[in-house]
Amino acid sequence: MDRHFTLLVGSVLGASEYVADAIANAIRERGNKVNVLLEPDINDIDEDSTWIICTSTHGAGDLPENIQPFAKQLEGEDLSDVEAFIIGLGDSSYDTFCYGAMTMEKLLKKASAKVMAEPLLIDVLHHPIPEDKAVEWFEPILDTLD
Repeated sequence: MDRHFTLLVGSVLGASEYVADAIANAIRERGNKVNVLLEPDINDIDEDSTWIICTSTHGAGDLPENIQPFAKQLEGEDLSDVEAFIIGLGDSSYDTFCYGAMTMEKLLKKASAKVMAEPLLIDVLHHPIPEDKAVEWFEPILDTLD
């Protein structure tokens, strides 16, 4: 079955974009459709797509600026028809490790979205090429969805 995915990217320095591109390639290789949104807007997401939120954390545990408006859009939404996955990038030497991803998870759950797996929290201290870790995590999930 062809599935449609939308990658919603929150990035400051570009690492989340690299991860999103690697995940998008894995999705395409299996014959599925994928959109990558670097300026996510809820109105740009196809209703039938599975969401994959890929975000880093900025400053004192904040979401990157480019995904903050999207996070605001989620407040008060009914996302009970949405299936989502979350990938967070962070540095475990900070006490706000992957807070951006955790914030997105809370917003999705509050809006009744189905978070389909425990979020993947990638520590860039241990995984200097985070896209490899993300693809290694997501490919088996993709196999169960096909």
